[in-house]
Amino acid sequence: MNRVALVTGASRGIGRAVAVELAREGWAVCVNYLEHREAAESLVRQLRDSGHMAIAVGADVADRQAVEAMVQAVKAELGPVDLLVNNAGISRQGLFQDTDDETWDRTLAVNLTGARNTAKAVLPHMLSEKRGCIINISSIWGLRGASCEVAYACSKAAIIGFTRSLALELAPSGIRVNCVAPGCIETDMVRALGEETRAMLVEETPLGRLGTPEDIAHAVAFLASERAAFLTGQVLTADGGFIV
Repeated sequence: MNRVALVTGASRGIGRAVAVELAREGWAVCVNYLEHREAAESLVRQLRDSGHMAIAVGADVADRQAVEAMVQAVKAELGPVDLLVNNAGISRQGLFQDTDDETWDRTLAVNLTGARNTAKAVLPHMLSEKRGCIINISSIWGLRGASCEVAYACSKAAIIGFTRSLALELAPSGIRVNCVAPGCIETDMVRALGEETRAMLVEETPLGRLGTPEDIAHAVAFLASERAAFLTGQVLTADGGFIV
């Protein structure tokens, strides 16, 4: 029987690295995407060429019906979801007083409600089997706050509360829920800040470098493994010492 993982927002960046690492660990992987279909399908071809089972499914995680349809598609092609990685997220920079309702609502819809939608869609199978694993991707900005990214920081702080609360609720059913809070990672989101800001973030990181998507993927793979069988409700901060 396949061990099946669903990784949201997996066409690039951290999600892509997570999908690759989980495939190497023996998981059959669903690569979820919204806009970057070509990148998602390219990743799936890469994984299949390496002998792994993988599919790409497009769905907006903020759309509950689309998420439920995606989970059913995964079940039909790979099997029921045993591992959910809630990685899909968006961030928009700007002063709080300039943040319009559309930006605020969309940020929370994707980053927080999206995690709620996917969790609700995969939980019936996990509850019936009394096993399963959910890993949510938060951010260090959800732990310390972020100027000019209030909506994003709020959504990521909420993910931590979501993780801890759901972990307590699901523990009696044998389902583990944990969280990874990445620091400054070499992704398109950080590159968009400009080279000057990037250099400043490197300087502020005690380990003297930005993290890589693979750094986060290794943390996710650990939490998904039996080596973390006694861990639930935890927030693993992978930030090179940024907020120590």
